[in-house]
Amino acid sequence: MDKSSGVYDPEDLAKLGNLFDQAIASLPTCMRTSENRVAIARLVMQRAARDELAPLANLMLALVSAA
Repeated sequence: MDKSSGVYDPEDLAKLGNLFDQAIASLPTCMRTSENRVAIARLVMQRAARDELAPLANLMLALVSAA
């Protein structure tokens, strides 16, 4: 992913969307609010901009696996 421009190709956007979906799926239903969705989307995009998605992706995988 190109962290300097903030422009992502369709494959990268699909990966980011998948990570977002995993994060939402790891939340209990009562926490899947609009506010939490926005906060998670911002977190994913901030991590992508800093090229720090691997730790976040590992956390989401662990959370989804534990659910």
